Amino acid sequence: MTERIEGEVLYAIPPGELGEHDLDPELQSLAEGGHVLVCRRGGHPSIFELAWAMLRRKPIEPVTIVAREGAGEGDTVSLTVEETTMTGVYRQV
Repeated sequence: MTERIEGEVLYAIPPGELGEHDLDPELQSLAEGGHVLVCRRGGHPSIFELAWAMLRRKPIEPVTIVAREGAGEGDTVSLTVEETTMTGVYRQV
């Protein structure tokens, strides 16, 4: 099942640097030849949204996306993804 995720990139790992990071072996094999993007779901939150999340004690949800194209830290991405067997990890379709 696919869904659309918009998120602010917090951390990006290009394909050439995958071996330099301590990734879960399943994520490592899933990311072969792709970019790993750790994103804050929902894009860049406003100060109000950050305060509201803190007051509700519900943190903003991070997600990991294995993407075909890279993005820089701080960029906002909007991708069509499918869920993988790993919790919180999606693959771009």
